Amino acid sequence: MTLLDAIHSPGDIKNLPRSELPNLAREIRQLIVDVVSETGGHLASNLGVVELTIALHYVFDPPRDKIVWDVGHQSYTHKILTGRRDRFHTLRQHGGISGFPRISENPCDAFSTGHSSTSISAGLGIASAKHLKQERDKVICIIGDGSMTAGLAYEGLNQAGDLDKDLIVILNDNELSISQNVGALSSLLSRTFSSSYLQDWRKDLKELIRSLPKIGNDAYNLAKRAEESFKALVTPGMLFEAFNFTYFGPIKGHRLDQLIDILTNIKKQEEPILLHVATTKGKGYPPAENNPVYFHGVGCFEVLTGNCIHGGSSPSYTKVFGETMFEMAAQNDRIIAVTAAMPEGTGLVPFSERYPDRFFDVGIAEAHGVTFAGGMAAEGFIPVVAIYSTFLQRAYDQIIHDVCLDNHNVVFAVDRGGIVGEDGPTHHGQFDLAYLRSFPNMVVMAPGDGRELRSMLRFAVDYEGPVAVRYPRGAAPDLSNLPELSALHHPNGGSDLSGELPEIVMGKGVVLAQGGDLVIFSVGHSVSESLMAARKLAEEDGIFATVVNCRFIKPLDTERIVSLVCKIPRVLTVEEGVLAGGFGSAVLECLADEGVTGFRIRRIGIGETFVEHGTKDILRHQYGLDAAGIAAAGKALFAADTKAVASGE
Repeated sequence: MTLLDAIHSPGDIKNLPRSELPNLAREIRQLIVDVVSETGGHLASNLGVVELTIALHYVFDPPRDKIVWDVGHQSYTHKILTGRRDRFHTLRQHGGISGFPRISENPCDAFSTGHSSTSISAGLGIASAKHLKQERDKVICIIGDGSMTAGLAYEGLNQAGDLDKDLIVILNDNELSISQNVGALSSLLSRTFSSSYLQDWRKDLKELIRSLPKIGNDAYNLAKRAEESFKALVTPGMLFEAFNFTYFGPIKGHRLDQLIDILTNIKKQEEPILLHVATTKGKGYPPAENNPVYFHGVGCFEVLTGNCIHGGSSPSYTKVFGETMFEMAAQNDRIIAVTAAMPEGTGLVPFSERYPDRFFDVGIAEAHGVTFAGGMAAEGFIPVVAIYSTFLQRAYDQIIHDVCLDNHNVVFAVDRGGIVGEDGPTHHGQFDLAYLRSFPNMVVMAPGDGRELRSMLRFAVDYEGPVAVRYPRGAAPDLSNLPELSALHHPNGGSDLSGELPEIVMGKGVVLAQGGDLVIFSVGHSVSESLMAARKLAEEDGIFATVVNCRFIKPLDTERIVSLVCKIPRVLTVEEGVLAGGFGSAVLECLADEGVTGFRIRRIGIGETFVEHGTKDILRHQYGLDAAGIAAAGKALFAADTKAVASGE
């Protein structure tokens, strides 16, 4: 029997003697490695907080005490300790538990998270609400050093210090930037400074000094400066003291005895506290310790070696983007690359190594990155801002105000557009097409394959104005090699279907297959699925579809759309995004504006819902976005129209 066998609810860990907790940590690490090797997930960050999470649950009492995880991709141990161990093998699987905290999943998940730097603001909101309800439960926010690069974190710190609420913020520093301060002296000081008797004495002394006639305030200010000077010699906490937080640390994040002692002391205090904890990413699993970037978010791997199990034969869209940026930069020294703490994830590492002066990683600060790019564009450079779709949402106002308003030539490389997969609702790029197409001056494109991505990027840097090129996660197909094309009639002049890079003309799409029964307008990943659906309809139902790769969401290929719909009044639009205001809505607006009537249309996309987690194939099938779903929609549309015609409607 293992120690984990005795833990079924949050309180069970308190029944273990402290001497057994290191063994519990080893069991948890092994479980995390075993499960993530099969499901994929965030490994390095989770292995780094095992002891910290154990200590939090040993000292505090969730769900009464609220533990708020920033980003949330370090919450696996928390899930295991809060009654989800039996389902942990379903991690990130469709119908299984999420890889992030979810309020709907467990009462111990105090706040649903997935994007960075939100924990302090959310935690302060919870603490303020508890104060109004006269509840004395504790609120603990755990935030990583990377998340502290975002302005939102400091906005939360600023208000928390001003309100002077009972809030504990734990800074999980796993980059070892403060390793020189992590030693016996700083650990001793932190545990000593946090003790209740010393804090009580400190407050009493403060009041005593201030009460001294005439010299009280001056004497207090002098004593405070002396204390701050001493702390500054041995700890890096002056920044947080300036926000009116009492700072402790840095302490080692893998020493359970020290963690429990200091958390026990801090629990007794009722003021803003910041505890600085130094941890090691990938702790306890050598492959992850040696390569924490790769094991931050990883697919299935061999436990013994850490080697990836599955590899694709086609290059990913991200790789195609990175290679194209590298090539374009050699030809144009005005091209600048900007990313928000994701040089590896966006494929920009080769660019950063070859052109370091033209590469800018702004940290987890997407809003700043967009405005920064606008400033560079104002001086004649061509910034290419590479950000995942879901994170670009954090810069909504900056895109409008600092780029589109003055028509700056900023290129947005919107990676991970559409359905992303197992990371779930906080990471699917389902809203980008709908909001980007609403911005004046913005051009919005989505490639159907890797060749189109290359051509669109070259088009975008030459265009005088803001352009968004939106592409999905995963392998980039080559439409010219799809077997579906060989079974379909498509127009001559097929440069767009050859192995050559297609020519991109503003607002123009291309017909990939011709048929007189149905017309399918699609963009992005949906183009290849639409081609496969057309073949399925032709072979199984005798329904022949025209398939149009529209390429542009804005401006639309109005002339082609109107012409085709007037000839073929049965229309499908297909997009991996929300239907409200998306590509299908744009087609409907186009037809209405042009006065086209007498057609039937069905829009295929994502309704008014947040897409759950699961594999891309499962989710696309669920929302009718795969070839089978598109074919079924086409068959139903054709049947309904035929029936209506027969009945004289």
